[in-house]
Amino acid sequence: MCGLVNNKMNAQEVVEELTQVCIQMRSHLDDFAERKDKEKLILKHVKRYENTGAEIQDFPKGLEWFNVSEGLSLAQHLKGKIVLLDFFTYCCINCMHVLAELEEVEKKISMEDGLVVIGIHSAKFTNERSSKNVLSAVQRYNIAHPVVNDVTLRMWRNMGITCWPSLIMLGPSGQPLAVFVGEDHKDEILLYAKVMIAYFKSLNQISNHSLPLKPAYHLLPFSKDGLLFPGKVAILSSEQGTKLIISDSGNDRIVIATEHGKVEHIIGGCNQGFKDGDFKNARFNSPQGVCVLNNTIYVADNNNHAIRKINLTEKNVSTVAGTGSQGCDRQGGKRGTNQVLSSPWDVAIYHHEYKGSIVPVLLIAIAGTHQIWALFLEDTIWWKEKKYTAGTCVAIVGSGREENRNNSYPHAAGLAQPSGIAIVQEYKIAFLADSESSAIRRLHLDNGRVSAVCGGDKNPANLHAFGDVDGKEYSAKLQHPLGIAWDHLNKRIYIADTYNHKIKTVDTATGYCKTLFGAGKPDRTFSFNEPSGLAVSPDGNILYVADTNNHALKIIDLKNEKISTMDITSGHDSNKNIDSTFTFDTSVNTHGGELNILFNIVFSNDLKLNVDAPQEWHVSLPINTWTANSLTGGLSTPISVKLPADETQNQLRVTLNIMACTVDTCIPLKLSVLFNVHRRTDAPIIVTEEKELVVG
Repeated sequence: MCGLVNNKMNAQEVVEELTQVCIQMRSHLDDFAERKDKEKLILKHVKRYENTGAEIQDFPKGLEWFNVSEGLSLAQHLKGKIVLLDFFTYCCINCMHVLAELEEVEKKISMEDGLVVIGIHSAKFTNERSSKNVLSAVQRYNIAHPVVNDVTLRMWRNMGITCWPSLIMLGPSGQPLAVFVGEDHKDEILLYAKVMIAYFKSLNQISNHSLPLKPAYHLLPFSKDGLLFPGKVAILSSEQGTKLIISDSGNDRIVIATEHGKVEHIIGGCNQGFKDGDFKNARFNSPQGVCVLNNTIYVADNNNHAIRKINLTEKNVSTVAGTGSQGCDRQGGKRGTNQVLSSPWDVAIYHHEYKGSIVPVLLIAIAGTHQIWALFLEDTIWWKEKKYTAGTCVAIVGSGREENRNNSYPHAAGLAQPSGIAIVQEYKIAFLADSESSAIRRLHLDNGRVSAVCGGDKNPANLHAFGDVDGKEYSAKLQHPLGIAWDHLNKRIYIADTYNHKIKTVDTATGYCKTLFGAGKPDRTFSFNEPSGLAVSPDGNILYVADTNNHALKIIDLKNEKISTMDITSGHDSNKNIDSTFTFDTSVNTHGGELNILFNIVFSNDLKLNVDAPQEWHVSLPINTWTANSLTGGLSTPISVKLPADETQNQLRVTLNIMACTVDTCIPLKLSVLFNVHRRTDAPIIVTEEKELVVG
């Protein structure tokens, strides 16, 4: 414990001292078995620091806020509240873990009780400075509390913060009272908050007023027919053709579709959960990586900290590793659901050979502990004659320290939030997308050696060596790559360079990394938005991209360099939950023509369109000879469809997903518009339809 506080200390000095004091406090709290003794210690601490005279500077004006209708002020909105400032950056796995802890805290102590959590986004990567990208992260991670984007890190520097995540707890007058660094502080935060609220309430300093909340989740695309923040994609090749396995992360489900986009199975969804069962009743929580072994799909169920198994024959889901809760084990060795995991992000099957015997091993990128783990699906003799029984889940690579350290000894190597795995079976290699080092790493699967491919820095501690530069080895620069795939026919690596919004490739013969697509390639109008997952078609001609923040699956034709968006159609589910249906007739010349459509939505009640939310249309073309400039678009953008010469009548269906609001409530509405398109020799070649849709 420290001595008396210097009353002339500034806020940064107090925060620096509190950082060390609260670390000591944690060990002292562990010495007490009784809760009342812990509360007495915390109360003594609070009284010691409540009158330092140091106050956090108010939020700078002009910053962008999320989940509130106006910018907040410590002096105005937060006066009389215990305020927990969470300094985070949305790429950081530890910050993601803290978000889950804070959600539990907020469920137990409400804003009206006196506790307010404020997220202060303090970007590590250049891409994370964008408020548009911060908004996507707020939506993706279901953050409900207010968040401010501190683009210039002004508050970070004023407080002397040095690492992510860091949390500062303020008293009702904005005075710093406690600091927590890293994750796993939920119980401490609850204890401190309850003591502070009780103490300051006794002094009549706690207010139960609310804040002007405005959840950003309402601004999401909300059609369950489409994808929401898809994380990964994999290929299933069978006698029935090529299937796509898509982790529809934002919708908490796995989607199985044909290569043309027709949905065959939706597994999970509806809501988050951790439940085994049939396809309809099983539940996931932000699933990420997927891979295939015969008729089985393995899923990295990220927020459930588990590995799930989808049996396509029996059509059910089971859990094969993980407990459903985050663990901090960096060694492993237990079997199945007895072994805790920490944020598995990707999975891949490696066929391990030992003295003529070949057994499948599931490799897991464990982002939470910065390691590669293995789930042994059969009894296996592994490196150095180590024997593992079927079902054993164990760490095989990585010390658990977050670093970019290459080493011949697998447990001496250091990884930094590995988020993608690509197996090269013929070379006994796994390529790793090591996101926080902004590097691609090579794992030698014959002995566990880890070496560099491209990106990052020679200094293992430098996790800020990111950029956007083509080149070889360390001269090449990436920015938080999350996805990786191997093209076994052309012997090249494909990289989802996520925060550069690009697809890059590495020629394994030369080691050169270069940009292929995105950010102006193949044309200046095309762009990805944080692509995170990749898969190569069996013939090597198509690259599938999980374009995460565009809520889409992109198709890249590698031969002609054309990029398109897959139209994910769910067949029997496509017309479910329609709120209003409209039918119109139109005519286009039989010699071919163009149909342009615009909508004006009018409400017969007190609803109005939410100007801040995306109001979108989606076109379903009746036959493949019809083409559209885009299959999706905003309400103000005309739909443009080109029709070839034909005399046959067809139906064009447009689905509109809109968000309408009253003064205090917002509701999603799904409208279906059907155009009976007649073909006549006397009809115009270019037809424009402007339709008013009255919604009651």
